[in-house]
Amino acid sequence: MALLSAVIITRDEERHLGAALESLAFADEVLVVDSGSTDATCRIAGEKGARVRVLTPWPGFVEQRNRAVAAAAHDWILALDADERVTPILREEIRALMAAGPGAAGYRVRRVARYLGRWIRGGDWYPDWQLRLFDRRYGEWTGGRVHESVRVRGRVQRLAGELEHHPYRDIGHHLQTIDRYTGLWAQDAFERGRPARALELGLAPAWSFLRSYLLRAGFRLGWAGFVVAAMGSYYTFLKLARLSELRRTSRQP
Repeated sequence: MALLSAVIITRDEERHLGAALESLAFADEVLVVDSGSTDATCRIAGEKGARVRVLTPWPGFVEQRNRAVAAAAHDWILALDADERVTPILREEIRALMAAGPGAAGYRVRRVARYLGRWIRGGDWYPDWQLRLFDRRYGEWTGGRVHESVRVRGRVQRLAGELEHHPYRDIGHHLQTIDRYTGLWAQDAFERGRPARALELGLAPAWSFLRSYLLRAGFRLGWAGFVVAAMGSYYTFLKLARLSELRRTSRQP
């Protein structure tokens, strides 16, 4: 039998955290690592039975997630964000897996987003396979300033259950997130020396929309599917435009 630590990193997550922690009540330990919340996040975590650690200053997503993994009591880690929920089917699947003893170093789960009043099972957002259950002796978080992920040394399997995701309050919140993340992506890409090509800037956004809306059947989701595809196209354009801006600025005397 393997013991499980569920780990969440937070900052000002009072709106989401309670529901996330309730979905993790089956874990042997629930650890919330906070980076200096000014709202009720830490109080809610304590009331829900989580162990709370405050680790500051903020070092970036990858480093903070790895600090949280290192602070957990058990080697098997289930990593969540505050806006995610373990579904009942996934919960029972993980419980059975821990009881029998995991046969792999890590497990991927499908993440399904709730957006504009419906579940998004189509387009570029689904199935959004995420490696979130892993043995920390064989895995760790890697990546740049955004879009970090877990990498493990060993066999990886897939689970049948889904992880629910509630990423955006509305379109305005979505646009704010795009603005922040494209800036971080562009900075990472610039530091890696990634080129910024005019042809890519012209074609990649169009391809993003067509892939999400047509090839991956986003059109079946109605208005929400169209918005997902349009926002994906805008994200692609903005990150490349910002990279181009950085490269042009760097060449100016």
